[in-house]
Amino acid sequence: MNRIMKVARMQLINKATFIGIPLLILVSAFLFTMTIWWLVRRSGGEGVLYGGGAQAPMWYFLALGIQALTMTFPFSMAMSISRRTFYLGTLALFSVCALALSVFYYLMGLVETATGGWGLDGRFFALQWIADNSGFIQIMFYFVLMVLLFMIGFFVATIYMRWRQTGMVVFFTLLGLLVLGIIALFTFTSFWDQFWSWALTWTAGSVTLWGGLVAVLVAAGSYLTLRKATA
Repeated sequence: MNRIMKVARMQLINKATFIGIPLLILVSAFLFTMTIWWLVRRSGGEGVLYGGGAQAPMWYFLALGIQALTMTFPFSMAMSISRRTFYLGTLALFSVCALALSVFYYLMGLVETATGGWGLDGRFFALQWIADNSGFIQIMFYFVLMVLLFMIGFFVATIYMRWRQTGMVVFFTLLGLLVLGIIALFTFTSFWDQFWSWALTWTAGSVTLWGGLVAVLVAAGSYLTLRKATA
């Protein structure tokens, strides 16, 4: 456990990576959204205003997953830290950060609702599709999405550390062929209408459940790949 905590502290040597940058992105997105909403109201705009800027830090976590491995893994190997310890320490740190940010999203959603959408009848944190659920589901929804994006980035980075440029070319080529194959299958079988009808039945809870399952699978793939990775 002590070595896992040491890995977490090592990742936090540059605190901006895990804490500062996500908060900067979120605050910037919020201020830009508030400005746009204010301009809309000043020009006579009516109705509920929606903003998707709250998701901005989540996409950063995709890049953070890559950085968390490529920027510190070689150093950890030089410090004789096992791959398992590095993996657990990094994942534990991000899980704590993601959980804290998820709780923050939920609390800000409550404030947003109580203030009438910041006095502008806007929805930035408390998007109805998510906010209509219990607090636990809301927090887990954000948490699972953050972890999933982080693990996707981390998994891609492990492929690079394991097989370098060749692995990247093969992985993205196969991924592209898979996506193209699915699109072709849906198109030739006229399955798109059924697919979108099914997708529209998704709830925040179901997205959380399936997203969590995918995150676990990606996490397992990342660990198995990292076991053979070199610095």
